[in-house]
Amino acid sequence: MSNSTTLRWGLLGTARINRALIEPIKLSKNSILGAVASRSKSKAEDYANTWGIPRYHASYEELLSDPEIDVIYNSLPNSLHADWSIKAMEQGKHVLCEKPISTSIRDMDEIIATTNKTGMVIAEAFMYRHHPQTSLVKHMIDAGEIGKLQMIRGSFCYTNTRSEDPRFDPDLGGGSLWDVGCYPINYTRFITNDEPDEVFNHQITGPTGIDLLCVGQLFFSSGIISQFECSFISPFKALMEFTGDKGRLIVPEPYKPGIKPNLIFEIDGQQKSLKIKGAKLYQGEVEDMENAILKGISPRISLEDSKANIAVIEALYKSARLAKAINI
Repeated sequence: MSNSTTLRWGLLGTARINRALIEPIKLSKNSILGAVASRSKSKAEDYANTWGIPRYHASYEELLSDPEIDVIYNSLPNSLHADWSIKAMEQGKHVLCEKPISTSIRDMDEIIATTNKTGMVIAEAFMYRHHPQTSLVKHMIDAGEIGKLQMIRGSFCYTNTRSEDPRFDPDLGGGSLWDVGCYPINYTRFITNDEPDEVFNHQITGPTGIDLLCVGQLFFSSGIISQFECSFISPFKALMEFTGDKGRLIVPEPYKPGIKPNLIFEIDGQQKSLKIKGAKLYQGEVEDMENAILKGISPRISLEDSKANIAVIEALYKSARLAKAINI
């Protein structure tokens, strides 16, 4: 590490989502964006020039062996997350890995074993969990402002027409559930601070076999029922709605809240809008990694939390495959 107060970041791949992290890394007083890697030298060089990144590497392996890099941001396709995150930690790099951090419990267990062995920090990049809006929603529900929580409804749908997108490739961890369905599932688990006992899922599959649309349910021993929908073939829709025995809380921008988001709070059929002082969405991920690496503070999203989310998604896929409810 260059010094005790600065982290030098490297981008593993040139995915579109990188653009969300480049500015927060550059703006942070404790981070520097040092390098980018691609499997193509020309692509890596062009990307570095476009985004003002000092160095580029013509392979992922070169980036992992770069002594001038402390932290890797892993934005590769889903099925490559676990393998390259493990390789990065074995090379002495900390990792911020895009969601889902893994597409299987087996690989998740290997990630946990590797971080325990190497002492490297790794965290899953669910950016919404670092935003003030999410903390407020959690506080309001825990405080009973809508009464006893009964139902949760979540949506994350959009139309994806990019036929060459890795999201349509089953070998790369494609599917709407891994890509966007993971968000309402994660949000539900965070708010309830609990794990479902049973799940049920129905899906529409496409020509490659991946799920184009899912509608699922999570059942909790507390009596709470959660329903979600996710899709690659529907118009855009992003929503979280929490219903209690006294009222309802609606989150119109749950996963990508901005600087001035608002909540809809409903009591006795009367709605009012709650304006929130927000924050730059992805800055929290960078600060969380800085705190974990430089100050020894545990990442906001624990590996146990990430593993539990994967367990729910695996059970939902099994439910769709067997056309029945699955106990977890």
